[in-house]
Amino acid sequence: MLLETYTAMLSLRFLLLAAVVLWLGSGITIIRPGERAVVQRFGAIVAHPYPGLWLGLPWGIDRVERFSVQVVRQIAVGYDPARDEPFLGQFLTADQNLVQLQLAVHYVIGESDRELDAYLAQRTQAEGVLERLCEAAVAEWVSTHNVDEVLLTGNAALPIWTHQRLQQYLPAYQLGIHIQQIHVVWLTPPEEVRPAFAAVTQAQTAIGMQLLKAQQQAEQRQRQARALAYRLDQQAEAFRQSLLQQTGAEIEQFQTLQRALGRSPDQLVLFWWQEMQRCLTDLKIRGGRVEPIDAQAHPQGLDLTHLLRLRDNPSR
Repeated sequence: MLLETYTAMLSLRFLLLAAVVLWLGSGITIIRPGERAVVQRFGAIVAHPYPGLWLGLPWGIDRVERFSVQVVRQIAVGYDPARDEPFLGQFLTADQNLVQLQLAVHYVIGESDRELDAYLAQRTQAEGVLERLCEAAVAEWVSTHNVDEVLLTGNAALPIWTHQRLQQYLPAYQLGIHIQQIHVVWLTPPEEVRPAFAAVTQAQTAIGMQLLKAQQQAEQRQRQARALAYRLDQQAEAFRQSLLQQTGAEIEQFQTLQRALGRSPDQLVLFWWQEMQRCLTDLKIRGGRVEPIDAQAHPQGLDLTHLLRLRDNPSR
């Protein structure tokens, strides 16, 4: 009987010792790479450990909250086709049209001590506040653009605008997060008017194709005109150069002939008779008419005095 009582007491002591060891061991926390921790002691923040082994006070005294600061989190803002709520995520444009729009917002938890404290205090409502702020930024942008601009440029312009607006809004709310990236997931007109918008889009695409084709044809014609102008310029320049060369050759030939005739009177007489022969031959080819004189001939014959009168009085 005494042995049994002793054994029971020993077992109870062993259990108590194991419980104390486990309780003391609860103060040991392993913080993995990519994590930051916030240590609360009786509710007050006392430390912000980095990755590694943290030795604190046991459970019930210290409470360690670990956060993955390198994990990118995502929330969806706006329209959700999976929900049976057609008006959720609809925004009114500047020309009083509705568009259905959904954004995907990626964010991370801040790594500084102040940001960790802010996220610890706001973590239960951080995503809800972020969603409301995104909706406000989207509504502001959509309300200042007509529906065509929203549908055509929203995928590129809206994420940039929303990111800039959130950078202005977030510091006042102290959520302890940073926006990494925003992109448009869904951007369409409502289901009821989607066929009409599709027809307008097709018409605008056809017009754009026609304009592009006309522009390409105009550019092609401009290139052809420039090529033709260049070719004509080259031909004119070549003709000018040939005329200059021909004229230079004729001048040189005339000067050579002039020097030769100046040195030999017999050559001058021969040249004169050659030129006379050429003139008479040309006159024969024209039927014996000398146009500047025969134009003044009368039925009675050529009146040379008429030519003299014309010289003295050109107005007659």
